[in-house]
Amino acid sequence: MATFQRARSEEQREIRRRAILDTAAAMLDEMSVGSVSLNELSRRVGLAKSNVLRYFESREAVLLELLDHHWRQWTAQLPEQLDAAIAPDAPVLERGQAFAAVLTRSLAQNRVLCDLLSAQAGVLEHNVSADVAARYKRSAIENVAALAALARRHLPELGDRADWLCGQAVMAIGAVWTHARPSPSMLAAYETDPSLAALRMDFTATLEEMLATLIAGTLTRAEG
Repeated sequence: MATFQRARSEEQREIRRRAILDTAAAMLDEMSVGSVSLNELSRRVGLAKSNVLRYFESREAVLLELLDHHWRQWTAQLPEQLDAAIAPDAPVLERGQAFAAVLTRSLAQNRVLCDLLSAQAGVLEHNVSADVAARYKRSAIENVAALAALARRHLPELGDRADWLCGQAVMAIGAVWTHARPSPSMLAAYETDPSLAALRMDFTATLEEMLATLIAGTLTRAEG
């Protein structure tokens, strides 16, 4: 556990902020978003909880900043993967299916991002000020736009609908991730009565099919 003297310069304050973010990121490698507490974060970073709150107004504010970081990092890795998987001269639906497959495979390897996205609207956007909420939402709009630019690059037929599509895709990611991770009680119920598992989701298979269907439907509407 690190210990700190009072930060007296802007550089020291930034070092402190970075330490808090890095510590929270390390916790997310070990546990779910719901298990990250401000008390444990404070203990690990070596600060009183009141001092952590000097730099971030709440646990949710810390996690929103980490969500933005992971989202940007994920988007930055996509161009190479998409270029390798999508043939420019392939039929549009084939390109759409490949686009959905790349996004799904990359997300399946990024548990932290999926966990943060699934908590975004219901948890992380609460217990923050309007200023923090607005700052995060501006970043989210930029992140959706960056994903939409990649969609238009490989699926130019989408036109202006690429931004709408990618916004819906992000919501689908969080929703499928949540439903694909049932609670221990639900798993026990499935084991007792397998018929209850009719709507149980596999994250990879469900998300890829959902994204491919969303892309195909958006392409059809764009043609119209």
